[in-house]
Order: sequence, then structure tokens, then C-alpha cells
Amino acid sequence: MQFHTTKSFVLASASPRRKELFSRLHIPFEIMSSDVEETSVQASTVDQYVTGVALLKARDIAKKAPGKVIIGADTIVVKDNVLLHKPKNHEEALSHLYSLRGKSHEVLTAVAIIDENGLETTFVETTKVVFKDASDQLIEAYVATGDPFDKAGGYGIQTDGIFLVERIEGDYLNVVGLPLARLCEELIGQKLITL
Repeated sequence: MQFHTTKSFVLASASPRRKELFSRLHIPFEIMSSDVEETSVQASTVDQYVTGVALLKARDIAKKAPGKVIIGADTIVVKDNVLLHKPKNHEEALSHLYSLRGKSHEVLTAVAIIDENGLETTFVETTKVVFKDASDQLIEAYVATGDPFDKAGGYGIQTDGIFLVERIEGDYLNVVGLPLARLCEELIGQKLITL
């Protein structure tokens, strides 16, 4: 499908996965990654936290690219109301994955859109993910690949992390890092893109 736009778009993300997904809209865009301190966001709920981080990224880039449409996003993994950040080391990756094994958790992606006039809109998409009761051996083999370390919750559903997943309820691309169908709907609704 081909979308059209007269706007200049910036994707405020260094994620190769988000770049690949956003490119499916077939509109010109540039990448500018933000180096904001995500842990500086204070929030009382996980929805508020992930929205705050997405806005922080988008606002940072909006200052550097005035007059452009900025898309910022952040993805988190939440188990029993606890955030599982990107693991810092081998032990933390194992700990994350052992805690998810045989249970369900939620993946939340917040998207912040700042239009060329500075108008901000946000939304949060949530997908439920159920993990298999995977063996220690499978989890350890996955962590040994090094894949978990740049991913929230310590796994990538689009990579070998898929071997740990039993099923999902909701948008698969949301778990990858960008709920593209919902984003497309928002951009069309705001007349930022057209068919």
C-alpha cells in the first residue's frame, strides 16, 4: 500500500526494528535518535511512564527539527505491574526470562506524535504475551546468543525469543516495537498522511 504526505517526517528512534516497520508506510522520513535519560521520567502508572518516555524522546527531536512531524515511541515489558527493562548483564537476562516463563505479561508501546505546529498526541497499545514453560536449557541457550541485551524484558519476539512464546493476544508489531496499524490510523485521522 502506498501512502502520501506533504509533510516532513522524523522517526525519533535508533531502533532498526522501528525503522523497518515505519518504512512500510512508504513515505519519506529521516531518523534522528534521542539520547534523553529515560529513567528521569516520573510516573505513578506504567502507562504514564511509557507515554512520558515517548514524549521525552519526541520533544527532544522536535527542538532539533522544527517544522517537521516527529514520531517518538517507547516499548516496555510489564509483569505483575513491575517493569522489566533491558537487561544489563547475563544474570539479569536470565532472571527476566525465568520470571516470565510459563506466565503471561504485557507489552506496552507508547507513541508520541508531534505535528509541524507542535501539537502533541499520544496513545498506548497493549499486547498480552504468554510464555511457554521453557526449560532452563532453552532459556540459557537464548541468553547465550546475546539477543536479549537491547530488548525490553530481555527477549525479541521477531528473533530467537519467539521460541519462548506460546501465544499473543493483540498486535504482534506492538511487541516488535511499533503498533503500525494504530499509528497509521492516527496519522490518517490527523491528515498527516493520505491514501
